[in-house]
Amino acid sequence: MPGKAAPATAPEQAKNGKAAASKATSTEKALFSEHAGTGRLLAQRGLFSGPSEVVSKDLYSEVVEGVATRERESVSLEPSARVCGNTYFGRFPASYWQRWTTAKSVSVEADVTGSGQLAVRASDMEGEPRTVAVRNVTDVKDEHVVLAAPLDKFLDGGALWLDLETEGGQLTVSNVRWTVDSPERIRPTAVTICTMNRADDCLSNLYALADSLPALDTLDAIYVADQGTDTVDSREGFAEVARRLGDKLHYIKQPNLGGAGGFTRGLYEVAGNTETEHANVLFMDDDVLLEPDLIIRLTAFSNRAASPMIVGGQMLNLLHPNQLHVGAEYARLNTLEPGQPVPHSLSTADLLDVDPETGRPNRQERRLDAGYNGWWSCLIPYEVVKAIGYPMPFFFQWDDAEYSYRARAHGFPTVTLPGAGVWHADFHWKDWDEWHRYFNLRNSIITAALHSPFDLNLLSRVLLAQLVRYLLGMQYGLSATLITAVEDFLKGPEVLHDGGVAAMKRIREIRAQYPETKRYAPTEVPGIASNDIGIINTAPRPSMQRLVLLKRIIYRLLGKHRFELGAIPSDEAHWWHVSQFETAIVTDASQEGVRVRRYDRQRMFELAKRGVQVISRLRKEGKLVQEEYKRAMPQLTSRENWKRLYQL
Repeated sequence: MPGKAAPATAPEQAKNGKAAASKATSTEKALFSEHAGTGRLLAQRGLFSGPSEVVSKDLYSEVVEGVATRERESVSLEPSARVCGNTYFGRFPASYWQRWTTAKSVSVEADVTGSGQLAVRASDMEGEPRTVAVRNVTDVKDEHVVLAAPLDKFLDGGALWLDLETEGGQLTVSNVRWTVDSPERIRPTAVTICTMNRADDCLSNLYALADSLPALDTLDAIYVADQGTDTVDSREGFAEVARRLGDKLHYIKQPNLGGAGGFTRGLYEVAGNTETEHANVLFMDDDVLLEPDLIIRLTAFSNRAASPMIVGGQMLNLLHPNQLHVGAEYARLNTLEPGQPVPHSLSTADLLDVDPETGRPNRQERRLDAGYNGWWSCLIPYEVVKAIGYPMPFFFQWDDAEYSYRARAHGFPTVTLPGAGVWHADFHWKDWDEWHRYFNLRNSIITAALHSPFDLNLLSRVLLAQLVRYLLGMQYGLSATLITAVEDFLKGPEVLHDGGVAAMKRIREIRAQYPETKRYAPTEVPGIASNDIGIINTAPRPSMQRLVLLKRIIYRLLGKHRFELGAIPSDEAHWWHVSQFETAIVTDASQEGVRVRRYDRQRMFELAKRGVQVISRLRKEGKLVQEEYKRAMPQLTSRENWKRLYQL
């Protein structure tokens, strides 16, 4: 999960804490209770363009032939035109509905004017299409058309969508709705947004929610947990959006407790103000480009689920809006590897392109089982909280994975729902060598201790391999970050006592001692003339990596270098290449500057010694520390602990 964290001084923490206490009283007006069913439940809208001009309309519907005009909630076809809804947002994820819900059929409803054909089509797990229902209309005006489709042949994969076609006449289709039979009672849902000095982004998403309120029948409340110094309520437009959202909006200022503390606040507030355990809390990042229909799709799925489960939305890359980050993911816990695409999952896939191997459009046809879902958009039923408690006070990083794996152990799976997507900043444009790597490492080890076999021999080899690569690549600050993360894990659960505030401050201070952690403009590298820095590209990945690794280690120990100075592109900064330089100017993954890595023999030896010592300690003491975390988890994830952290 992307972090919501930045340093805050002690006075600021105290000030925010007082603000939290005074603001929290506003939430007492919100009392969540179930709503009566209304006959038909809106499962998703049929939209024909996105929430922003940067988003291609082809993600919603594709003009296959002729001329058509696509608006947000309507499409108009000229004669001899075809519009296909077999797109990312146009598809209804029938396979997931058949597997996980009690719905037996879905209806497509639309208001139609003109002449033409409406057809509901389906795919199977291989993407082969078939026609399920067809309706031809002639010279109708504002006629309400309904086509039904059974949810009965999709268990391993496949989806439904709406195709439109004209011959000699024009056709306008609007207010497309996919509906299912409503349950007797509808769950109340609260959106909770964690924000940290991203006031403008957060405000934009509040406006997006306000604009879509008429369609968001299941949305009862919106909680904004503001942990920043540049607050959302300081913006000129806040008063207006607060007026439009009315008593649904609950704005809370609180101490900076990272993403875990911000998101957990929504769970905390709903749990304290509900008449029923059948409620939902939908986590949402502040800096996403929001498709408000996400809320409809996740809440409807949850309302018809056969049993309570975590329902997550997918992430699309904001800088490349056609790209799906991953169809569904899992974590290799014992080797500290999150974000692994499950088999048959799309990964960094262009949704408007085809698979280079099969030539088929990039559609997620097969149904996938997710290990966990990122908290950029993730719905958690209150039954899960009642059964397993609140998230771990991790500050951020791995809190989402830990919670999903804990829930799964108690019988609550995680489903990542196709077509329920938001745009979030591309992960691969974030540099790995940052202070948040501390939390990633420390929290991944804790999660492994709680939910994996915790094979310490395997884990030690993984950490030692990482340390060697960092030292060879002259990433001394990153090496110190890894060492500190392992040291703090070994301190036991007490390291989580303050929710990560002290650790955040300390790791930033530690990293500041290492020059290569600082970013520079490429023309302003200290002590090096810009014209002297030329690109030196990498050789291919070595075929005999162990032999090359041994050679690079020996050369580093002897202080030998093949290159005195050179620039290295970010995607070529591999250990086998960087380790040949005395000074390497490496492009930052953000593409906004460079890092200067300089060989420092003394630091290399010091960090190597510390690293070996702490990894040796981990092998010897890890099992005892694991038991400490397991014993402490009920208290760490309790309501009382979070109440203390919120200073309430």
